[in-house]
Amino acid sequence: MPRSGPLPAAFSLLLATAALLPGPAAAQNEPRINASEDVVIHLYGPAVTLQCNLTTSPSPLSASYWVKNGEEIPGTRKPSNTTEYKILKPRAEESGEYLCVFVFSNSPIANATIEVRAIPDITGHKRSENKNEGQEALMYCKSVGFPHPEWVWRKKVNGVFEDINNSSGRFFILNKDNYTELSITNLQINEDPGEYQCNATNQVGSVSVTTILRVRSHLAPLWPFLGILAEIVILVVIIVIYEKRKRPDEVPDDDEPAGPMKTNSTNNHKDKNLRQRNTN
Repeated sequence: MPRSGPLPAAFSLLLATAALLPGPAAAQNEPRINASEDVVIHLYGPAVTLQCNLTTSPSPLSASYWVKNGEEIPGTRKPSNTTEYKILKPRAEESGEYLCVFVFSNSPIANATIEVRAIPDITGHKRSENKNEGQEALMYCKSVGFPHPEWVWRKKVNGVFEDINNSSGRFFILNKDNYTELSITNLQINEDPGEYQCNATNQVGSVSVTTILRVRSHLAPLWPFLGILAEIVILVVIIVIYEKRKRPDEVPDDDEPAGPMKTNSTNNHKDKNLRQRNTN
C-alpha cells in the first residue's frame, strides 16, 4: 500500500500557479477594441473621422467618450460600444494624441490610442527686437502640432543661416515641447545685430520664421536731448548771422547828431533877418 504524506514542494508550487492563471472564460471576457489607424492631417485637407468599436466587453458598458491630450472632449460621452469623432477642419492645432475610452459597470476602463499628426505651425514669435548695447535680448517661438518638434536656432551670416556660434558664452537656448526661446546677454553692437531664425521639425515636416535683432548704442537714450540741443544751437546761430547782416543804414552812427542838421541856407537867412532889425 503506497505511503501517504506531504506533496513535494515543486508539485505544490505548480498547483498554486495554475490556480492563478485565467481560464478560457476570463480570456474571452477581456475588452477588445478595433480602432482607426494613425493619421496625418494637412491644412485645407478633407475632414478626418476617428473610429473605435468595442467588440468584446468584460461587463456591461456604462459609457464611451473621447480624450485629446489627456482631457475629455466635451459632448462625446454616450452609452455606445461604437464611437467616432470627426475633425471637420484639419489644422495643426487639431493634431494630438486621441483616446477612445470605454467605461464598464464592473470592470476597469479600457481605451485605444490614435495619433493625429501634423506639421508644426509656428503661431507666435517676435518679428523684431530692439535693444541697447549691453542689455539682454529675448526672442521666442511657439507652435502647435503633434508630435512636439525639435527646435534649432540659426543666424544669418553672409546671406546664409548657420547654427549659432556660442563661443562667447552669451547665448542661452531653452526648449520645451511647443516653445523655445533664445536669450543673448551683454549685447554687442558690432556682433549681435542681424536676422535670427527658429526652426521647428517633427516627423511630418519642418517650418521656420525669422526675427530681426537691432542693437543701438548705449548713448541712444540721450539722442532726443541731443536733438533738442542741436536745434537750439542752430537757432542761435541763425539769429546771430541775421543780426550781423543788417544793412548799415538801419544802424545809426554814434558820431552823427540825433536831430536834423541845419543847412547853410537856413543860417544865412537868419543872419539877414538880424541885419535888417539892426538897420531899423
